[in-house]
Amino acid sequence: MARAFRTVALALARAASDKKGEAIAVLSVAKTSPVTDYMVIVTANSSPHLEALEHEIERAAGELKARCLRRSKPQSAQWRVLDYGGILVHLMTAASRDFYGLEKLYHGAPRLSWEKSHA
Repeated sequence: MARAFRTVALALARAASDKKGEAIAVLSVAKTSPVTDYMVIVTANSSPHLEALEHEIERAAGELKARCLRRSKPQSAQWRVLDYGGILVHLMTAASRDFYGLEKLYHGAPRLSWEKSHA
């Protein structure tokens, strides 16, 4: 199952990139997080961009038969969280990302390369 989560997490990062998400990070947090195996963190440049990223992530997840189990409520114009079981996707404005510093909480977590190879 962990391998499937990894595959989906990488695909969701690529989907966010396709929608011009910025500073995309995929962290393997299974050893330090009691709630998830992977975190995908993406910066949006505006509230409408945040919305577009959320829709693209949901579309890409649907193609992979990954189901969103929970989502942040109420909907924020600054930060959205989508829970796919072994994957948490954080879509954040730059200000929110700087303020909350999720990467600092998981500073020892390995970062995964998600970029498409251009071979």
